[in-house]
Amino acid sequence: MINQNGTFSIDKFIENALYDKNYGYYSKNNPFGKKGDFITAPLVTPLFGEIISIWIISFWIRLGKPKNFSFVELGPGNGAFCKTFCRIINNFPEFKKNLKIFLLEKSERLIKIQKKLIKEKNVYWIKKLSEIKNGPILFFGNEFFDSIPIKQFKLEKSNIYEKYIVLKNGKFKKFIFKKTSKKIKKNLKDLNLLRTKGTIEYPQKGLKILETIIKKIRKLKGGILLIDYGYLKSKGDDTLQSLMSHKRNDYYKNIGNADITYLVNFQLLTKFLSKNRLFLNKTVTQSFFLKKLGIVERAEILCKNMSFKEKADLYYRLERLLSEKKMGKLFKVLFASNIKRKFNLGFK
Repeated sequence: MINQNGTFSIDKFIENALYDKNYGYYSKNNPFGKKGDFITAPLVTPLFGEIISIWIISFWIRLGKPKNFSFVELGPGNGAFCKTFCRIINNFPEFKKNLKIFLLEKSERLIKIQKKLIKEKNVYWIKKLSEIKNGPILFFGNEFFDSIPIKQFKLEKSNIYEKYIVLKNGKFKKFIFKKTSKKIKKNLKDLNLLRTKGTIEYPQKGLKILETIIKKIRKLKGGILLIDYGYLKSKGDDTLQSLMSHKRNDYYKNIGNADITYLVNFQLLTKFLSKNRLFLNKTVTQSFFLKKLGIVERAEILCKNMSFKEKADLYYRLERLLSEKKMGKLFKVLFASNIKRKFNLGFK
């Protein structure tokens, strides 16, 4: 796309901009941390990873301490969460003995970064979920679905039009709309996504991945825990956004050099999971979830042996995770499983 003239659907444009083997953003960059373009929760403070690790172990206990337990991290970033997870489970030898960790990653560059950080023997890198054969299984995604390309549409006089981007010499020229197929229109209608005003966002590829995950959960038993920034009810906004060097960027500019994400529609994910016969807890904010799991109390314990400067730094990082003005309210937490009796830890 960088030097091309052409017309691309929004999802095809994002797919190429992020994942092209030679020029895609995730193929040639390490986007995480201060030197990258954004900082995820595991990088804000290891406390995030510690608390989530305890939740995972608690879920395993709730399942009856199964001997073949598979944990799958969806899009593990630079490996920061998995590194913390591996450190924590060293304190739980029975759990560690029965655990296999799978990291689903398609970027060869990120795999190399992850392998430098993670040296444990029970960690396996996979590119397809079909490689996992044993369960029960728990999927975990932190900022996973926001990086999967989406389609965009608008409704006019009962007709659906898909949004496309036109490039000239690899540079943005304009947006155009093309009338879509009856099949796409039916899919949007079935998912209650048709709306008369604003932008319709349809995570077609994300739902296909989720469908594969659901089949694994129903076959092997287990669940999926998702943490991402998003909304509970669509207002018809165009939520596509881009960051470059921690600053906002028009997503159709700096192609291959900037991240592109969108706000996850948690109402849609909930409906899709329920429709596929999984049981869900009420979706809560990241702040609610982490506080219920005791992250504040854990921070207070750690602070007892810290200098004033170290305490200040820890609470600054904690505020970033929990504050309504930062990640606390915007990020939502969803859990679904095939177990009728709800596992409410962190949700109640």
